[in-house]
Amino acid sequence: MNRFLSREDSFRLVRQIQQSAHPWVYDQEKHRVIIQDQHQNDLVYFRLPITLPSPITAGAANQVNYIVLLIQSGSCAMGYFENGVNLHHKVFRAYMVRMKQGKSQIKHLKTKGKSRAGSRVRLGETLEFFENINERLQEYFAQHQIHRIALSCSKILIPYLFNAKIPTPFDKRDERIYKIPKHIHLPIYDVLLDTHKFLLKGELIYEEPYQDLVRELLGVDNAVA
Repeated sequence: MNRFLSREDSFRLVRQIQQSAHPWVYDQEKHRVIIQDQHQNDLVYFRLPITLPSPITAGAANQVNYIVLLIQSGSCAMGYFENGVNLHHKVFRAYMVRMKQGKSQIKHLKTKGKSRAGSRVRLGETLEFFENINERLQEYFAQHQIHRIALSCSKILIPYLFNAKIPTPFDKRDERIYKIPKHIHLPIYDVLLDTHKFLLKGELIYEEPYQDLVRELLGVDNAVA
């Protein structure tokens, strides 16, 4: 079961969890609070809105600056946000897909190796594609303090992102990286905005036996109960 909460309701729920007798831990990588039993078994997961800072170190008033970065073969949508407001965005395209097979040039190279001129063109555009992405990321990092990097990128593309000629302004093990827990369609501007709306919400994830615990934490008089 799952239930979405606004930022305000999410903040109240975090405070309720902190004040309750239930053990909990904060998962930095997935930006979520995990409510446990006395034996450290996980009962309820609460994914926090991206605009809420860590419940361990900060309060609701802190500003959160972040990047949303969506990458698929030949398509990238990215944006810089401050406290839920998109201040800049960019969409990149590249000729990376082999038209007849519908397969990216990167996947083709892993199975068949280099081939004809068309493949070399696609490979060249692939390299330039990631250089353009990193160049824009460099600009964001130079101009702003970045607290979070919300990322959706397939594993096969990760080496191209982090090994591009223009370097990525963060390491692939950077603690600020937050892998978006959602399937992303072809990255375009509208998909970027839809993904951001998802990230702005808190999400309770739990099994039916723990529904009473969730209701207790939300409060019987809470508007979201």
